[in-house]
Amino acid sequence: MSPMITSILILSLATGTIITMASFHWLLAWMGLELNTLAILPIISKSHHPRATEASTKYFLTQAAASALILFSSVMNAQATGQWSILQLENPLAQTLLTVALAMKLGLAPAHFWLPEVLQGSSFKTGLIIITWQKLAPMTLLLLTWNQASMLTLTMMGSLSVVVGGLGGLNQTQLRKVIAFSSIAHLGWMATIVTKSNKLALLNLTMYILISTPMMLSLIFSSTKTTQDLTTTWTTSPMLAPLTMMTLLSLGGLPPLSGFMPKWLTLEELLAQNMTPLATMLAMSTLLSLFFYLRLSYSLSVTVSPSPTKTSSKWRLKPNTSTLLLSIALPSSILALPLTPLMKP
Repeated sequence: MSPMITSILILSLATGTIITMASFHWLLAWMGLELNTLAILPIISKSHHPRATEASTKYFLTQAAASALILFSSVMNAQATGQWSILQLENPLAQTLLTVALAMKLGLAPAHFWLPEVLQGSSFKTGLIIITWQKLAPMTLLLLTWNQASMLTLTMMGSLSVVVGGLGGLNQTQLRKVIAFSSIAHLGWMATIVTKSNKLALLNLTMYILISTPMMLSLIFSSTKTTQDLTTTWTTSPMLAPLTMMTLLSLGGLPPLSGFMPKWLTLEELLAQNMTPLATMLAMSTLLSLFFYLRLSYSLSVTVSPSPTKTSSKWRLKPNTSTLLLSIALPSSILALPLTPLMKP
C-alpha cells in the first residue's frame, strides 16, 4: 500500500471519529461511523492474506449491521418525537435498539464473537487501532446517551462481558486473542458503570487506552505473537521484558499499579449505590482476567533474570527505542495510582 493511500485512510479514520464525536444529529453520527468503518477495512485486509480478508469481512458485516440498527433506532425516535437530536432519545424501543447496536460496535457480550477473530486476522498495528481508536466513536455516543440508554440491558451485557472476557482468555496461546478478550472484559467494566457515573466510564476508557497502547507497542517492537515468544523476549531486548511484564500486570488491575485505580473507583461507586451483588460478581470475575495476565507475566519473569550462558544476546531493539517505550509505559502503568484521590467524582 502506497504512503499516499495510507495517509488518506488514516485521515478518513480520524475524520469519521471526529465527526461522530462532534455531532448532535443522528445522521451526522451515523455518517461518521460509516466513514470510520469503510476507512479501516483496507487497513485490515492490506496483507492480502486469506485470514486478513476473512477478518475484514467479519468486521464489515458486524459494523454494518450495528450501523443499520443505529439508523433504525434514530428514525424510530424521530418518528415518535419529531427530534433528530442525540440528546433527546425518548422512545423506549429506540433506546434498547441503540444500546444493542452500540454493544455490537464495541464488542460487548453476547455480540463479542467478531472481536477475537478480527484481531487474530489483523496485524498488531491494526489491532492497536481497533482496540483503542475504534472504540472512541461508539463510546462517545454511549456517553452522550448515558442517561437515556437502557440501564438493565447495559448492566447485563457489561457484567456478562467481564465474565466472558475472563473465561475466554484462559486457554489462549495467541496474544492477539488474549488482548481481544481483555478488551471485552474492560469494555464490560465501562458498560456497567456508564449508567451510574459517566465520569468513571470515561476514566476507565482513558486508563485502558493509556495502558494498552504501550503494551501493544512493546509486543510490536519485540515481534511477540504467542505465549511461547514471550519466553525469548529477554534475549531480544532485556529492557523491554520487565517493562512489558509491568504493563501486563497493570492492565490486569493488580494493585498498586495504575490499572487497579479505575476498578477500585468503579467498585466503590457500585457499593455506594447499594449494588453489592453486582460489585462482588465483577470483582470475582476480574480475577479470571488477572490470572491469565499473571501467567503471561510469569512467562516474561522467567527470562528477566536468566541463568548465565555463553550465548550473546540478540539485540533486536535499539537503545533509543527501548528508552522511548520505557518513558511511555512507566508513567501509564505505575504513576497514576497516587492521583486516585483527585479523580474521585
